[in-house]
Amino acid sequence: MKTTDCYLLRLYAIGFTKRRPNQIKKTSYAQAAQVRSIRKKMVDIMTREASTVDLNDLVAKLIPESIGVEIQKATEGVYPLQNVMIRKVVTLRAPKTDVGKLLEIHGGADAAVQSQADLGKAVERK
Repeated sequence: MKTTDCYLLRLYAIGFTKRRPNQIKKTSYAQAAQVRSIRKKMVDIMTREASTVDLNDLVAKLIPESIGVEIQKATEGVYPLQNVMIRKVVTLRAPKTDVGKLLEIHGGADAAVQSQADLGKAVERK
């Protein structure tokens, strides 16, 4: 997925099938067509969420796992899932760093000037 600030990311999602109420079997497997449908919905939701925001906003969405909750709601009709989350994010390509924009993000240009002026006092050696 490509964010609005030109980061190219690969998101890895994971979800587990949920056992039905009063189910006796220990395992509950989705059929192959259901798995394909769930994966398609996962990819669509992750693409929509990642491509409309910049990297900082995407990280803010990943921390409370709101994307996983949205995937869980969307796939409830196909097969109920539990513990759906984005387990890994890989940065494939980052944009070239713009020094002005970097300073703007981390406190502005006035912070850089202030840190230059606030170097401290000279210490007298004995």
